[in-house]
Amino acid sequence: MTSIGKYLTLEQASKSDTALRKGIDNSVPAAIIPNLERLCKELYDPLCDKLGFTVPFNSMYRSVALNKAIGGSATSVHCKGCAVDLDMDGSGSKMVNKELFNFIRSNFDFDQLIWEFGSDDHPDWVHVGISPTGTNRKQVLRGRKDSNGKTYYEPC
Repeated sequence: MTSIGKYLTLEQASKSDTALRKGIDNSVPAAIIPNLERLCKELYDPLCDKLGFTVPFNSMYRSVALNKAIGGSATSVHCKGCAVDLDMDGSGSKMVNKELFNFIRSNFDFDQLIWEFGSDDHPDWVHVGISPTGTNRKQVLRGRKDSNGKTYYEPC
């Protein structure tokens, strides 16, 4: 197993039940590995350190084919190894997604932090990413769906 940070291996970062189920290759290209290592070093590892536990996630690296299969954004930085979708629900932790969102917003440098769907009181999950170029925008958004089911993002 190849370590990309204190808490994660490359295999964990690219694991996808959807890819397995659909027969999609979600192997991480060598050129993407430095981005995943940077994501761990700058964001994921310090987050786990501050909270005192390994934060559960449901998606980190996604191949372009996997991203398309799940209906992800065509410009998703998951495909560049620069984002993680965190989900505290069902983790056994006393912290919930809303608290995680607010904790990251107040304590970390990031490019995008997204309250993903859910309600005004509770996101379904929390997306956080770093910039592939290294210059973070500190953009805070909320993902919603319009009446046609199309995803859009608004400032949060």
